[in-house]
Amino acid sequence: MNGSSAHPVRVSVVDDHESVRLGLRSACLEAGFDFIVAAASVGEFERELGGRENDVVVLDLSLGDGSTVTENVKRVQATGSAVLVHSIADRVVLVREALAAGAAGVIPKSSATQIVMTAVETVARGDVLNNLEWATAIDADSDFAKAQLGRREREILHLYASGLPLKLAAEKLGIGYSTAREYLDRIRLKYVEVGRPAPTKVDLLRRAVEDGILPSMDVESINGA
Repeated sequence: MNGSSAHPVRVSVVDDHESVRLGLRSACLEAGFDFIVAAASVGEFERELGGRENDVVVLDLSLGDGSTVTENVKRVQATGSAVLVHSIADRVVLVREALAAGAAGVIPKSSATQIVMTAVETVARGDVLNNLEWATAIDADSDFAKAQLGRREREILHLYASGLPLKLAAEKLGIGYSTAREYLDRIRLKYVEVGRPAPTKVDLLRRAVEDGILPSMDVESINGA
């Protein structure tokens, strides 16, 4: 899933408003993306996709078919696609749920088309989309469970999620690689225990930003785990 690879970014849209689907399809084609599927539901997207590869799905936060946010995000991810939530920005609880389920970011429906297309490219590269909607959704939700990390765990997470290879992070802290790996495993376990799994390096970056271990300005392109 990489916008810089040989193929154009492959994009689909799931939104229950036809005008939104048509508008995003037109914008994607104009941006040079390979448009794959426009669907009114995740089920329709799965059927129309038919096993084809797709990089990013621009997903409406609240579909009118009775489906849940978590269900929709997880089903889209199961196709190998990253999820960019396209939403009315005041639905804070649902935004938080989408991020907790693994969405790569949120872009308001009020955003200019070019901003949405830039967000698609960011997500397609595997980068975390860090914006005001993301921060607002987290800050406004007092029930957002933080993993209780120790000082050394926070130090390892800070260095590793910032982009350092684990070996270099260990050397910087004056500990062995195997010890650093144990800390990292423990960090991932703690995030699983609070319902916020972080299996990849990008996920750990997201958690570090969410929990204030890294400021949002530090969120840059990093490689996956």
